Amino acid sequence: MINNLAVEVLLVEDNPDDAELTIRVLKKHNLANNLVHVHDGEEALDFLFGQESNNLPKLILLDLKMPKVDGIEVLRKIKKDDQKKIIPVVVLTSSKEERDVIESYQLGVNAYVVKPVEFEKFVDAVTQLGLFWLLLNEPPH
Repeated sequence: MINNLAVEVLLVEDNPDDAELTIRVLKKHNLANNLVHVHDGEEALDFLFGQESNNLPKLILLDLKMPKVDGIEVLRKIKKDDQKKIIPVVVLTSSKEERDVIESYQLGVNAYVVKPVEFEKFVDAVTQLGLFWLLLNEPPH
């Protein structure tokens, strides 16, 4: 059972390899001691909207291209909700499509990162995201 009171990161990722690597990198650097991984947008919405407002994650890492409910729709619902819109959302996706970048920012995404294809660059990108959003960034309380 997940201790939702301490959730630091909600990882919304349908690619098992990308999810495993992201989780390993964050845990290696002690950046996500309590990380919840969901496999699609539908699971993400169920998790987020089934929680009390004080049980929400400190950061959402969101893929865009997923089955059932895509990341754009998840982002739209998060940013329309008064309690959840303050959660930092970082799109971490393979999509370089300009329309995805523009729509994500129009909906209020906090950052848009294209997943590097090379292993070392992917590790570095995830490490930097974790360091910034979980240690340096000062969220509202």
